[in-house]
Amino acid sequence: MHSERFITGQEMLQKVDGKGGNAVVESLQDIAPDFARYLIEFPFGDIYSRPGLDLRSREIATVAALTALGNASPQLKVHIAAALHVGLTQEEITEVIMQMAVYAGFPAALNGLFAAKEVFAKQR
Repeated sequence: MHSERFITGQEMLQKVDGKGGNAVVESLQDIAPDFARYLIEFPFGDIYSRPGLDLRSREIATVAALTALGNASPQLKVHIAAALHVGLTQEEITEVIMQMAVYAGFPAALNGLFAAKEVFAKQR
């Protein structure tokens, strides 16, 4: 039996990531099933489901943060796809990533742009 947090998280994960989120969760099942559950319950069941921001705004913040980290390319690609899924355009995502050059540096922004280019190519 799954908790309310888990059920809410699964529903939110579908709204945000569609199939992409499920692939991440499934890829963890053989190595860290508890972590897969935590991934559903905390970020999506507790944080993404809060009423303070819409999903577009949450994905803008997430793409910006992952770009600024500069070392989270796999997660950035998942969230670029999620940003497209919740209605951001390629142009908006590109602008968010370019904005990070000011705060995280050109290397982080370049890495983010290359990640976006890869995701965008798969969307065509």
